[in-house]
Amino acid sequence: MNHEYIKNVVKKNTQSILKEVIEIRRWIHQHPELSFNEKNTSSYVCSVLKKYNIPFENNIGGYGVVALIQCRNPQSQVIGIRADMDALPIQEKNEISYKSINKGVMHACGHDVHTAIALGVAIVLNSLKGKLFGTIKLIFQPAEEKLPGGASIMIKDGVLMNPKIDKMFALHVYPEFEVGYVGFRSGQYMAACDELYITIKGKGGHAALPEKVNNPITAAAETILLIKKNILDFAKKLNSNKYVLEFGDFHAYGASNVIPEKAFLQGTLRTLDEHFRNEVHKLLIEQTKQIENKYSISCNLEIKKGYPTLYNDPTLTEKCKIISRYFLDTDSVRDLDIRMASEDFSYFSQECPSCFFRLGVANKKKGITHLVHTPNFNIDEKSLELGVGLMSYIVISNLLNLRII
Repeated sequence: MNHEYIKNVVKKNTQSILKEVIEIRRWIHQHPELSFNEKNTSSYVCSVLKKYNIPFENNIGGYGVVALIQCRNPQSQVIGIRADMDALPIQEKNEISYKSINKGVMHACGHDVHTAIALGVAIVLNSLKGKLFGTIKLIFQPAEEKLPGGASIMIKDGVLMNPKIDKMFALHVYPEFEVGYVGFRSGQYMAACDELYITIKGKGGHAALPEKVNNPITAAAETILLIKKNILDFAKKLNSNKYVLEFGDFHAYGASNVIPEKAFLQGTLRTLDEHFRNEVHKLLIEQTKQIENKYSISCNLEIKKGYPTLYNDPTLTEKCKIISRYFLDTDSVRDLDIRMASEDFSYFSQECPSCFFRLGVANKKKGITHLVHTPNFNIDEKSLELGVGLMSYIVISNLLNLRII
C-alpha cells in the first residue's frame, strides 16, 4: 500500500463514522466525571469497543481501559495511543444541547475530545487490521488532572507490557490554533510540576497586643518574597530562566483585630531540568527553615513531586510532522514553543519513544475561542474528523514504516 491509497482510505473511513464520533464526544461531554471517578465514562468506552468487537480489559489503574487491535504478525511492532478521560471541577457556561448535566463538573480541557478521537481511531484501524502489521494498544486513561496522575498508576499496573509498547502517541486540543492546524515540538516540550504546601504556625491573639502574639501572616508574606527572590537569584546563577514558581493561595482565618494562629500557602513549581528541580527543592527547605528560626514559629513545608518533563522523541516527532504535512494537504503543521504547563503523558514519554502533538480546535468566525480550563471552552467539531484521520494515518504509517519523500 502506498501513501496516497492509505490517505484516501483513512479519510473515507473517517468520514463514514464522523457522525458517530461526534455523538460519542457529545455524550462524554454531557456526562463528565472528575479524576479517579470516571466509572460511567469507562463503561461507555467499553460499550463502544464491544459494539465493534474490539477486545479490551478494564479497571486498570482505576477506571482505565486498554483495547488491543492485533493485525497481521502482531508481535512485529506495538504502537500505543493514549486518551485521557477525566474532567475538571468547573461549572459549564456554554448553552449547548450537550451541556454538562453534572453540577460543577465540565470537560473544560478537551478530554472528551481525546477519548472520542481515540475511539474513532480504534474503529478505523480495526476495519483495516487485515492490511496492517503489528498491534495497536489503545489506552483510555483516568485521572490526568490530579496527582499522582493516572498514567503513572497504569504504568505501575503494567500497561506498557504484555505486549510491550514500542512507540506512544497522544494528541491534545489546542484552542490557540484554528481548526485545521496541528503543532509539534521535538525534544522537551512541557514542564515538570510540583505542588507546594506551607503551613506556618505562630501565636494568635489580639492585634492591639503585638507583644503577646507571633503573627503567622507576617512570616508567610516574607516566606513568599524570600523564596521567590532567592530562587530567581539561583536560577540566574545557573543561567536557568525557564521555570515558574508561583503561589496561588494564601489564607489565614483572622480578622482586622484578630491575629490567627496559622497561615497557609499553596504554590506550584514548574521546571524543565531535573537537576535544577532537585536543587530548588533543597532551597525551599532551607528558606522555610530560615523563616522558622527568624520568627520562632513552626514552618512546615510539603513538596508533592508531580509529573516529569514531557519529552518528544526527535526522530519520531520529525517523522510525524512530515506525515502530517502530507495528510493535511496544506501547510497546516506548525512548530510549538516550550510550554510550562504539565501533562502526565510525560510518564509515557520517559519510558518509550513518544510523540505528543496539538490539534487546533478554535473557530473565530463561530466564536469558538475560549481557552482550556475555562467555563466556556468548546471546540469546532470539524477537529474530530481531522484528529481521527491524522492519528489513524500516523499510526498506519509507523506500522508499515512508510516513507514520504
